[in-house]
Amino acid sequence: MNLLSVGVSYRTADVSTLERLTILGDAVPQLLQKLVAQPYVGEAVVLSTCNRVEIYAAVSGFHGGLGDICGVLAEESGIPATELAGHLYVHYDEAAVRHSFRLSAGLESMVVGEAQILGQLRDAYHAANESDSAGRLLHELMQQALRVGKRAHAETGIDRAGQSVVSAALDVAEAHLGHLAGRPALVIGAGSMGALSVATLTRAGVGPLRITNRGAARAERLAEAYGATAIPFEDLDAALRDVDLVISATTAAEPVLDRARLSAAGPLVVLDLAVPRDVAPDAVGLPGVTVIDIDNLAASRLALPAAAETAAVEQIVAGEVEHFLGWLRGADVAPTVAALRTRAEDVVSAELRKLWSRRSEFSDEQRADVSRTLHRVVQQLLHSPTVRVRQLAAEPGGDQYAALLRELFDLDVPLATQADAVPEIGGNA
Repeated sequence: MNLLSVGVSYRTADVSTLERLTILGDAVPQLLQKLVAQPYVGEAVVLSTCNRVEIYAAVSGFHGGLGDICGVLAEESGIPATELAGHLYVHYDEAAVRHSFRLSAGLESMVVGEAQILGQLRDAYHAANESDSAGRLLHELMQQALRVGKRAHAETGIDRAGQSVVSAALDVAEAHLGHLAGRPALVIGAGSMGALSVATLTRAGVGPLRITNRGAARAERLAEAYGATAIPFEDLDAALRDVDLVISATTAAEPVLDRARLSAAGPLVVLDLAVPRDVAPDAVGLPGVTVIDIDNLAASRLALPAAAETAAVEQIVAGEVEHFLGWLRGADVAPTVAALRTRAEDVVSAELRKLWSRRSEFSDEQRADVSRTLHRVVQQLLHSPTVRVRQLAAEPGGDQYAALLRELFDLDVPLATQADAVPEIGGNA
């Protein structure tokens, strides 16, 4: 099996396209099962955030795997495959490993260095575990990606330089409202993005702060944790009239803030961090209402970490990619080594059967002694070469050693179609 990652992000698509591709949490298990039911897909992890949708998969062939994944995405989103192809980025094998590690380290984020993606990747991995769609290859990839992200944030200054998407959105809002401290604000949604918004607003001194959510209990718990006020969702219209700033980050399938609701709200800055969008398209441009969404953030000049900090993270990623590829090459040679040992055992067993047919005078005890001795001799002869070939296989270009073993001993080892392996295609994620 080979690694394949296929995705769409804020860099390759606008919010309207991302909205159609977004997979809400309760739809993820079904999508995972649909993916692993495809002919070329053996394992799958789905990452869906406010500004990217990515599929990580273990596939038996590049073109077949890509076709399967694109077909599922097209079916789920309603976007024709020909249109979808113009927004996709695709990474294969080494490039897929590198992309996943850069992603977890925050280098692929809209705000370079933000740490939220690490939690989102962890959630995606847990969802795959619960759906039993991650096998040995993706288990190893996800675990190592999470470790790389932790290293990047612990060992470099990328954490201090990077902001969250919420922090970046507040910087843009401040250009419209002026100083935000002391301004009344409302957060709509009490999920992970809503909680991050409340925490960020609290640190910035924004307040009084109100929280509303369709599930009142979550809003109340979040409000209690940060000294905010939870309000019933049915009081949303009244709350909008009493604040200067709104952050909307729900997972609703339809807009929460329509034209009529915002028209009655008065002067307001709305940060729409939801995908699909919480603000109805026809509400954008209302007099006195400024809407800032993911498209606006992608187009704005967000603060970047210093070059030295980014370079330090890139160095961590490069070393970890090589380490993972070494593991991968070692894992690839394992079936060949197992086939060689099986072949040796089969030869010994066949020769022993011939011997017993000619020498019937051997007792059971003598036969057992001869059998143990021959098997032990073969295992000792194979020990050093098989240990060494595993070591050599972990080095760059190590796949040639497994190929030589298969050729020399005429071993029949099931492998992914090598002719189907192609280099990375597509652009940056």
